[in-house]
Amino acid sequence: MTDHALDLLRQNPRLAQLAAFPFNFDLDRAADGHVEEVRLASGGPLETVAGDDTGGTYFVCADGSMLYADSEGSAGIIGSSVDEALEIMIGLPGWHDYTRLSPDDGEERILARVAETEEEIREYYGIDEERAELRAALGFPERNPVELVSMLHTALRRTEPDFVLLNDDEGCPYELLGPPGPPLWEPVLAAGRADLALLRAGERAAWEGVAEDPVRRRLALRAAQFDRAEGDLELLRHLLRHEAKSSMTDELRLAAVLVGLRGDTGDLPLLHEVRETTYDTWCGLGGMPGPGASSDALREWAKGLDASLFGTDPADEPVGTWTDLARDQGMTELARVALIRSLDEIVMDQSRLRRPDAPQKLTTAPLRALAHDFEGLGDRIQALRAQRLYAALREGARDRVVARLDQARLERAVGQLPEAVRTLTSLRETLATSEDDSLRNWRCGSLGRVRKVPSGRRDFADTA
Repeated sequence: MTDHALDLLRQNPRLAQLAAFPFNFDLDRAADGHVEEVRLASGGPLETVAGDDTGGTYFVCADGSMLYADSEGSAGIIGSSVDEALEIMIGLPGWHDYTRLSPDDGEERILARVAETEEEIREYYGIDEERAELRAALGFPERNPVELVSMLHTALRRTEPDFVLLNDDEGCPYELLGPPGPPLWEPVLAAGRADLALLRAGERAAWEGVAEDPVRRRLALRAAQFDRAEGDLELLRHLLRHEAKSSMTDELRLAAVLVGLRGDTGDLPLLHEVRETTYDTWCGLGGMPGPGASSDALREWAKGLDASLFGTDPADEPVGTWTDLARDQGMTELARVALIRSLDEIVMDQSRLRRPDAPQKLTTAPLRALAHDFEGLGDRIQALRAQRLYAALREGARDRVVARLDQARLERAVGQLPEAVRTLTSLRETLATSEDDSLRNWRCGSLGRVRKVPSGRRDFADTA
């Protein structure tokens, strides 16, 4: 990762002029900044180095990668270094048209697309002599367009999770400039798949190592959920016994289901032993057939839970399953970006909150969960973004007051003091004027607190 070419452009006006036209990498536009204030979701630094005539901006990230953001709300890494990005832009002057191409499209299609785009460019100005001069001056080799498209594709795929660009004011994410990456579950489940293979190999050291580690155990069980094999029963029993140490978890229920699906009535004593571990497990594994139940009854119980809670397609799992497991593995940015994208989908389309049983109503639970998850990641800006929408959609007066208390707390935490004052002012007005029955005795409930007043007597005051 170097910026040798950038140094040459800064030192040589002729080369800088060629880069600006016809290759639309204009160093002078760096002084103008981007069309809006932006930042990386990861919190990493950005250096503005150039712009183009469409309002796009080129940034250099902490690791030297070049990030391009257009004026329409899309952004992506276009090179692992400034040199690589410039080599791609000079070799592919119509590179914006190739962000959705990949090596899988084949040489014939890529070359035809590049030829078509460059012929359109040549109708207005030359690029061939200029490209040859700039390549030679910067020391770039003459690469095949297919190789350059492959380099661009590889760079764009690196955008998530570490280089997601946000609008600094509202925290809204930019769209991906290039192709989407793999589904979240693939990188999250990779370690679990590897451990499942170790368990199936029968190495006792691996059995104990996986079973004793709560994160590895949960991941192995999730891998077994989507890759079910007849010979897994003994290892599933082993994981089930150890998962009971964590009390009631989704993975404990999953392990019980995967064991129960085999219909072996010899597992009923184990299942009941696990159920009786704690009060939570007793409740969470309710409906389990009794010790003398038939194989069919055990299998039907497991099938019912499997159909309602689990299944065999990882794409059907709630995003929270994968973000929790990502966070547990230290994949913080992967979890953060997935949660930001989920929140943005709701912000852009609130119909995603419609209740299946009552389509005319919205459920705000996903927003509350998002706010909680963002706070767990230490991202109070995104937590506040979720909390504001959550508060706005609450229906009852008391529910709105409680939600706005949390909103004001987050506003204070991120330094938005005027906004916190406005939120608390509206909250107090609601408490003073609302005739909603849910607020009738608010001073004596969780919305009030006891305080000492100057006279020494005790009185109630609202938390606002």
